[in-house]
Amino acid sequence: MAQDDLQKHLDNAMYGTPLLKPEEQRKYMGTFRERCYLTMTIEQMKDTANRTNFLKELTQHPDATVLLNGAMDITLQSAYIKLINERHLKFTVVNDFVENTPDALGLVLTAKEAVNVETIDIEQKFPKQSISPEQPDKPKKGFWHKLFH
Repeated sequence: MAQDDLQKHLDNAMYGTPLLKPEEQRKYMGTFRERCYLTMTIEQMKDTANRTNFLKELTQHPDATVLLNGAMDITLQSAYIKLINERHLKFTVVNDFVENTPDALGLVLTAKEAVNVETIDIEQKFPKQSISPEQPDKPKKGFWHKLFH
């Protein structure tokens, strides 16, 4: 049994400690899904409505940390770093297991412990309001119509 412990210790020293749920940690930039308040893809980060909703979420979680994808365009990354710094919040630029594709996660708002938020995708959490035009089949009733009918 001591041999197994020694081998485990040597393996950890050579290869690092094995990750718990490695695929989940890669997807969420080194954290677990259960710790996420909000996620945004790189494409979603370019939308100003999503940026506004991100700021709303930041105010609700002043103790959170923002993880930013280190592979994304530097101008987009800088814009978000500026927003985060203006609010004196913590952030980390993650360079491991990230890529610069439109559907890759660009930002993760995360807690230190499990928060188990059910909906974390920004566009599901803050659905876009569809502006429905007035129904054309109902004519507007004017003053005289209301008075005599």
